[in-house]
Parts: sequence; C-alpha cells; structure tokens
Amino acid sequence: MSRIGKLPIVIPAGVTVTLKDDVVTVKGPKGELSQYVNPAISVTIDNNHVVLAEVADAMLDNPKQKHAYHGLYRALIHNMVVGVSEGYKKELELVGVGYRASNQGNIIELALGYTHNIFIQLPPEIKVETKSERNKNPLIILESCDKQLLGQVCSKIRSFRKPEPYKGKGVKFVGEEIRRKSGKSAGAK
Repeated sequence: MSRIGKLPIVIPAGVTVTLKDDVVTVKGPKGELSQYVNPAISVTIDNNHVVLAEVADAMLDNPKQKHAYHGLYRALIHNMVVGVSEGYKKELELVGVGYRASNQGNIIELALGYTHNIFIQLPPEIKVETKSERNKNPLIILESCDKQLLGQVCSKIRSFRKPEPYKGKGVKFVGEEIRRKSGKSAGAK
C-alpha cells in the first residue's frame, strides 16, 4: 500500500468531485479537469473527502504496479483539486543581454539571441503575462489550473535557451540556483 495513496484528499468549499466510468471530474472556480483512473484503484467520495484504495482482486502484469498506481492517482487527483480551487503559477526569468519577451493574447514572442524571434502559441487554459522593467530581467508569468500542462509549457519555453553554467545566461525559473563553473584557469603554464 502506498504511503501517499493512503492519505485522504480534502475537498474545499466550492469544489465538486464526481466519478463516472473510472473518470474523476473536478469542477471549481478556476476551471474543470478530468482524469482516468485505472480499475485496479477504487475511488470513493464521501464527507468532503476523496479516498483511494487498491482493489484486492485486480490482475496486473506486475504486482508492484498497483502500489505505484495508488500513489500516482492520489497525487493527480490532489493536484486537480488544488488547481481548480487555487490554481498554479510559474515565473520564468530571461537572463542575458538583449533577451526580451512580449505577448499578445496567448502568443508569446521571445528574443533569445537567435537570428529570428520565437513565437509560441499557448493553450487556452494558460494565462500569460510578461513584465519588462528597466534594469531588471524580463519575466514571463504563467498561470493555469492544470499543473501538468503548465509544467510542459514551462519546459518547452525553457528548452529554447537553457541556462548555461559559465555566464548564467538563459531562461530559468525565478529563484532557481544555477551551478556555475569557473571557466579556464588564468595563468596556467
């Protein structure tokens, strides 16, 4: 039995959780999300709690797979409940001379030192905002109720120019520490 899977999920006020045909649907003020749950895991909803348990007679190829599913689906449903009630927010910082970001609706334009600007069409579930202040690095602020989608979009934006260890230039998360290297040792003969 999974340690994470045993924990019940508290449903906050204003959020409804429904189960139909192995699909859990969570509705809240920030949006609506759905997730398929493997039949090896049973989901029960009562008293503003969602409880997941392993089905004893479920046949899987790997017996340890049931334990993994137990923790996985509990974490996914918990992320959905938090997402539709509070939402998720990620901030990306562009470090480098001439690096810029701007947006028009859900289209981001990035200038990352290449010969051309990069345009990214974001999914409609994600709200984007860009900030450019004098003497500060440009910021991209992304908000969504879907944690997985938000992480994938941040990863895609970051993949265009990952932070490099010598000068620290690139696209990084706000607060992220980049391991720096010293470069060539001067005066070595």
